[in-house]
Amino acid sequence: MSIKEKLNTQEKASDGEKDRIKAIIYAIRRLMQAGELYTKELNKIYNVSAAQVNCLLALYENGPIPPSQIAKHMMVNSSTVTGIIDRLQSKGLVERSRISPDRRVITIGLTENGEILAKNAPPPIQRKLLDGVKKLPHKEAEQILQALAKLTQMLDVQDLEVD
Repeated sequence: MSIKEKLNTQEKASDGEKDRIKAIIYAIRRLMQAGELYTKELNKIYNVSAAQVNCLLALYENGPIPPSQIAKHMMVNSSTVTGIIDRLQSKGLVERSRISPDRRVITIGLTENGEILAKNAPPPIQRKLLDGVKKLPHKEAEQILQALAKLTQMLDVQDLEVD
């Protein structure tokens, strides 16, 4: 579809449709801003990112584990976790150790400071969302899932990997 055709299609939208579209875009922007505010708060107060807090929480909840397990708990790629662990180690919040007879296996554990931060950091947005969705009736949660699936299809992002 050409730009001209797209503009003509947009002009044909009724005022009600335009208002609905604006409301959807506004809601998406608010969600994005909530994520950005959470990250800024963590950086300002604790000098860590949201991903770093998620890593600390995975370790706090599961004990010392290999990076591949951290990646599964965080729902990110293993390569992403490596950089997060490097930064946390440089801040003295985690430590790498080789406790397996297989010297290739590295286990990541919290330092004392890492444990203190994991206990006191505000819960990640994902946890707030998870807690909220658990309180919804199954039908409402399913409706949200379907609506979000439609949005990701509209934006052609359903196949992107989430980091």
